[in-house]
Amino acid sequence: MTNLYIDFDGVIVDSIAVSYKIAEEQNVVENLKEYQEFYKKLDWVEVLERSKPINNSWDCLEKIIDSHKFNVAILTHVNSIEEIEEKVKMIRKHFRDITIISVPKTISKADMIKAEGSILVDDYVGNLDEWKAAGGYGIKFDLDMDGKGYPVIDRLDVLIDMID
Repeated sequence: MTNLYIDFDGVIVDSIAVSYKIAEEQNVVENLKEYQEFYKKLDWVEVLERSKPINNSWDCLEKIIDSHKFNVAILTHVNSIEEIEEKVKMIRKHFRDITIISVPKTISKADMIKAEGSILVDDYVGNLDEWKAAGGYGIKFDLDMDGKGYPVIDRLDVLIDMID
């Protein structure tokens, strides 16, 4: 069975858009250092309360798991312990048995997990590039269907028929 890793932010829920909106509300200037501090101190309870599932993602994940085609795990970058805690709480409301892997933002997902022969679904091309360089297969999640050189999906359950 193929290992399938699915990103959380921007794939399962729209927390990226929500965090950008909060940054705008707090007048966070667009420089790397300020954004790093912003994300370390971000109230993840608020972020996830304001976040919505993307294209029926929870039901799509259930269909993927029920297909028995993949070993499914959620692979998510994190900036703080609170972020881990809140993401786990949200995911556990939907799935008791899915594996959740939290990766510190400063570490590549491809360095945390054996990417070779595995699939990563992610909305960020940088993660997909690192995954591909490590021998993995990347699929871009993008609501505008812009794959930027990768196969692209805008709904998770299409993976069932997409991957043999």
